Amino acid sequence: MSSSPSFVRTLDHAWQRTDSLLCVGLDPEPSRFPGALANRGDAIFDFCRAIVDATAPFASAFKPQIAYFAAHRAEDQLEALIAHIHEAHPGLPVILDAKRGDIGSTAEQYAREAFERYRADAVTVNPYMGFDSIEPYLAHPGKGVIVLCRTSNAGGSDLQFLDCGGRPLYQTVATLAAQKWNASGELALVVGATFPKEIETVRAIVGDMPLLIPGIGAQGGDVEATVRAGRTQAGTGMMINSSRAILYAGKGDDFAQAAATAARETRDTINRYR
Repeated sequence: MSSSPSFVRTLDHAWQRTDSLLCVGLDPEPSRFPGALANRGDAIFDFCRAIVDATAPFASAFKPQIAYFAAHRAEDQLEALIAHIHEAHPGLPVILDAKRGDIGSTAEQYAREAFERYRADAVTVNPYMGFDSIEPYLAHPGKGVIVLCRTSNAGGSDLQFLDCGGRPLYQTVATLAAQKWNASGELALVVGATFPKEIETVRAIVGDMPLLIPGIGAQGGDVEATVRAGRTQAGTGMMINSSRAILYAGKGDDFAQAAATAARETRDTINRYR
């Protein structure tokens, strides 16, 4: 197996080169595509490619959500999209949002899917089954493993706030990820923008470890509170994700231009508080 460039170093270079902490989420819903793409077999790829090309100047990463492709039998379009990002926008890492979580032998196959089939630079995983469900992803040199910690949905508190030795479970996950689990140095955590106090707590636990932060835009997370809670001393350390607010900023055939405007405005708002 050939080694890959370090996800963490690539991400750091992208932050510096683009002066952006914005991660553009790619959650394509064909029912919301403009009329020019209606009834086309490759519409998902064409829509996402247009979004990627328009927003790349304002982003430091892209995050396709696998379910939005698989539900439409468009996995081949996802493969083509990630290949396009690597070719047309080198240096911008691709995070496959899959939230995988299964025992070791199955996790090995999920890791192959993410890193060999789709050629993603990082993948999101669920830590509920413990380290042996995460370890197979670490066997792929240079690939990022982004562990769910404090998620942006309200129901996350059902489990993530359970008492675990005198502190909430999400804090235990953060500690394990930053210390015992991070042998590769390529781990990151998901912490939702809807909970800025928890972002601040996680940052204190994990130091400069990258955080993937969903929840701004359509989910209503506050950008200023998010940035102030999650930034590192260098003013980076975050992949602040926005999906629907950028993808569907426009409803007409100028959708890509509208997305670019939304991405630029989001990047500038984030930078205002760095």
